[in-house]
Amino acid sequence: MRRMLITMLMTTVCAPVFAGEFWISNEKDNTISVIDEATLEITRTIEVGKRPRGIIFSKDFSLVYLCASDSDTVQVIDPASGKVLSELPSGEDPEQFALHPDNRHLYIANEDDAITTVVDVLERKVVAQIDVGIEPEGMAVSPDGKISITTSETTNMAHWIDTATHEIIANTLVDQRPRHAEYNKDGSELWVSSEIGGTVTVFNTAGQSEKGKIAFEIKGVHRDKIQPVGIKLTSDSKYAFVALGPSNHVAVVDAATREVLSYILVGRRVWHMAFNADESMLVTTNGVSGDVTVIDVKALQPVKSIKVGRFPWGAAYKP
Repeated sequence: MRRMLITMLMTTVCAPVFAGEFWISNEKDNTISVIDEATLEITRTIEVGKRPRGIIFSKDFSLVYLCASDSDTVQVIDPASGKVLSELPSGEDPEQFALHPDNRHLYIANEDDAITTVVDVLERKVVAQIDVGIEPEGMAVSPDGKISITTSETTNMAHWIDTATHEIIANTLVDQRPRHAEYNKDGSELWVSSEIGGTVTVFNTAGQSEKGKIAFEIKGVHRDKIQPVGIKLTSDSKYAFVALGPSNHVAVVDAATREVLSYILVGRRVWHMAFNADESMLVTTNGVSGDVTVIDVKALQPVKSIKVGRFPWGAAYKP
């Protein structure tokens, strides 16, 4: 019995602890930088297609999907080996995308063609192409899977698409150059950033009505440099983090009152963000400075800068 207990103890002590990983797409290097969550060091650099931007994991984290924009494809990558397994038809210049909760249908914004392409990732075929506004970019799918959102930068709209019929059921105006759309956890709100407008519009999803609008002001930073792009909402609906582009700051917003609580200084030209599993850590991609900033979510403070490839753009997390 004693020997058994010692063996069990040694097995427990010696069992490997697997940390999560942040995957960062580097737009100018055609690479992905993989960062170990525990050490906050780069463990791998993976060569991919041309101009990688949007990046997400499948729902079970067994696959990585990557928009290789200048290769006009979505690449499917094995996260264990880093090998490109296949390429999906995506339409021209895929920039951002969103994966349906069914883990099967990918909704892709095709910026050059003014369409949203729907791809069946199992069959590897296009199942629909939906005409939207000019220069679509932001993509989101509601938590219940019933509605897909495409934002069009030049038309200044959010397009609400019925995922069952692939038809637009509503078009809502937002401020100039909408870049990103994000649902809250229960799907009751949609947040849309407007890069040139300098605002974030919050919609009540039940009736596609505007619920509120958030503007930003940073002391010592000209308002033209305050350009909202990526958005991340905590699952407890306490905070919204908004990347503010060339202002080099991330805004911390009270998600309930929509009051801006503080601004966090990060690297140059912040684009997108990703939480770790317990949302204690947030990383930002900083395009011009070629690094990511690690933010302590509890303290609302930056704790480390990590040099990655040239022009980091997208970020995704794998536990």
